Amino acid sequence: MDRGKKQREVREIRRMTMDELTMQHVSIRFDKSEDYRIKEAFKTLRTNIEFSGADLKVIAITSCTPNEGKSSVAMELAKAFAEAGKRTLLIDADMRKSVLVGRYKTGAVRLGLTHILVGREKLSDVICKTNFPKLYMIFAGPVPPNPSELLGGENFESLVNKTKQLFDYVIIDTPPLGSVIDAAVIARKCDGTILVIENNAISYRFAQNVKAQLDKSGSRILGVVLNKVDMSTKSYGHYGKYYGKYYGKYYGQYGNDSGHTKTTDLSKQGTEDAGAEAETRSSRRLAEKRPIEPVRQETRDLNLDELMDKGSDLEEIDL
Repeated sequence: MDRGKKQREVREIRRMTMDELTMQHVSIRFDKSEDYRIKEAFKTLRTNIEFSGADLKVIAITSCTPNEGKSSVAMELAKAFAEAGKRTLLIDADMRKSVLVGRYKTGAVRLGLTHILVGREKLSDVICKTNFPKLYMIFAGPVPPNPSELLGGENFESLVNKTKQLFDYVIIDTPPLGSVIDAAVIARKCDGTILVIENNAISYRFAQNVKAQLDKSGSRILGVVLNKVDMSTKSYGHYGKYYGKYYGKYYGQYGNDSGHTKTTDLSKQGTEDAGAEAETRSSRRLAEKRPIEPVRQETRDLNLDELMDKGSDLEEIDL
């Protein structure tokens, strides 16, 4: 990229305000009955990414095959960053078979990623402001005949550089790397990549081949998300039962307006207190009738020579 073009991009970024970024509005549908264990899992993933380095801002999400849940992971991760007060942009770069539009969007979106990659629209025209605070999105747009060429061009690289300066985090939902090469092209321009693998669905060799493709692209692999794990199975049943018991009880108490962390049956409490008092009075009467004998304490000499012979590393012993 020449110096003049880079300077023009910097000036464009400086002129761009949040009012210009809200030209398109969209409402996102989220499942309100989401399991608290899922929320905690994505909070943990968000924290691990934050601790991986301050320069980690653009993150690609990919998988081995379709239907492993990478788009859901990308959306939930972007939502987790937005909940933490980070201005987050989610880019739907799965232009061959996008699922984010049909799964989450309500309302019309005129422009998408395809329009900016072909050079027809500006960045401020394709970004959508959602009804979720701090969360912005760029949808895929029309299906182009050459997605790999568009994603490997200068327009996509310029898009990544601009959004990196405008947002705290940029999450890119990419196509499955086991099916098409688009994810490797995108990952080359990102700061890191997360691989989503469905539990008991992908072989070890297949996962290794996908990892090798990411390594060849020069992308930094941040880790793997094991998705669609049945917590009720024998392998995870203990942890699922533990977290369900602990967190369910904790959140139930936390939401209690009374502020008590333990509930007590007052009718039973009176009976228990009366029994304890009667037992105390009985013990006192027995003590008055029969004198208390001193407790015998048996002592045994400590053989220091024996300890030293066994190699004890004790330096000081209080006798």
